[in-house]
Amino acid sequence: MNFDMDFTIPHEVAERLGYYVYLYIDPRPGKSGRPFYVGKGRGRRALAHLMDKSESDKTRVLKELSEAGLKPRIEILARSLPDGETALRIEAAVIDLLGLDNLTNLVRGSDSIELGRVPLEELIFQYTAKSVKIEHPVILIRINQQFRPDMSEEKLYDVTRGIWKLSPDRAAQAKYACAVFEGVVREVYEIKRWLPAEQLEFPTRTEDLKIQGRWGFEGRVAPNEVRSKYRGGSVAKDYFAKGSQNPIRYVNC
Repeated sequence: MNFDMDFTIPHEVAERLGYYVYLYIDPRPGKSGRPFYVGKGRGRRALAHLMDKSESDKTRVLKELSEAGLKPRIEILARSLPDGETALRIEAAVIDLLGLDNLTNLVRGSDSIELGRVPLEELIFQYTAKSVKIEHPVILIRINQQFRPDMSEEKLYDVTRGIWKLSPDRAAQAKYACAVFEGVVREVYEIKRWLPAEQLEFPTRTEDLKIQGRWGFEGRVAPNEVRSKYRGGSVAKDYFAKGSQNPIRYVNC
């Protein structure tokens, strides 16, 4: 990407902006000035994407603009925010309003899944969940970044079963896998076998998941006597330490 130095944020401007939420706008005819990326930050964060060398939908759009002799229009949506959490909440709400499918953002933002747009019945389900005791050999899999309340059963299965960085020998001890979102078990699967990610197909996922060193399982929805024991129950307090970032937790394995 070859953007000129018109893109700069003077120090005094960055100071006055404080924490902010920004948009990248596609200026091409027919795009209706639509945002293609939503971000948050402070200082010169809004310009960081112009130097991004990774392969993503965002950099693809930026490259197309550069090749057409155009620049993205960068707009500040909210500024002088009191802290980063406020910026995070606004970012999550904006991404939810515009729709992730209409943006080049990969996810709704770090930890923003719990802050964005959620059906009321989903929050009631989440906040009233009772703690459950895991009695079987189970692997708990947190899918916070991928979960959507309206996702299909097929999509939920695909985002739960892969792809993960784990010990296949340890994972093989688990008979069941629980999909966990915000500490609540959303579904329970009986594991047939674990395979390297490059040997698996994920029909409902469009991203490239053929990553060496990652694993996924083949299975099916668990029998009702097991499924009914855990589905809808909370495992947050007893099985995930506060602040833990690891999406995987082995129980009775």
